[in-house]
Amino acid sequence: MTDTTVDKTNDDRTAVDFWFDPNCPWAWMTSRWVGEVAGHRPLDVTWHVMSLYVLNEHQDVPDDYRERLERGQVYPRIVTAARLRLGDDVVKPLYDALGEHIHHRQESDPEQVVPAVLEELGLDADLLEYAWTDEVDQAVRASHQDGIERVGQDVGTPVIAVDGTAFFGPVISPAPKGQQAVDLWDGVVAVAKYPGFFELKRSRTVGPVFDTVE
Repeated sequence: MTDTTVDKTNDDRTAVDFWFDPNCPWAWMTSRWVGEVAGHRPLDVTWHVMSLYVLNEHQDVPDDYRERLERGQVYPRIVTAARLRLGDDVVKPLYDALGEHIHHRQESDPEQVVPAVLEELGLDADLLEYAWTDEVDQAVRASHQDGIERVGQDVGTPVIAVDGTAFFGPVISPAPKGQQAVDLWDGVVAVAKYPGFFELKRSRTVGPVFDTVE
């Protein structure tokens, strides 16, 4: 059944760039929101990787967190390797599949997740070798830097740019649907476009609420 309450009056195409690290549950939540908005508004979304490992490599973080970041490099690498071989169109399906395993199924072993995802999408198995080497790290860093330079170093993932206006976040849970999703989109884009607007924040009271279908 079609949601007839959603505002669909704006037919102009909107260019959106979205930077994500597949490891980040908050980026995953935000990506689901952007996908929902794209179902009601004419968005042209281009998906890019960023890296929590690169973001934190010179920061003083706990050893166990640093180990997770190092292990998590696998996911930005495999997305980047696939993009370099197959083009931008593979990025979103690969992110969707990785997110299903990592966040919805709560699978934590990349040695199992990555081969399973490549098989599900019918991608070449030899892409797997790029996950465990630094061969595509320069490209990962370049993509990460492209996103982070738009908003500054004091942010995390995701980063979104809308027609050239970039911002971190929003950090949301759960991802809104229908008119709520569109209303939030309009509000976030509106405040981000004001040159003097920098920050709006409150304490999180819930963790990521995944829209998982049993």
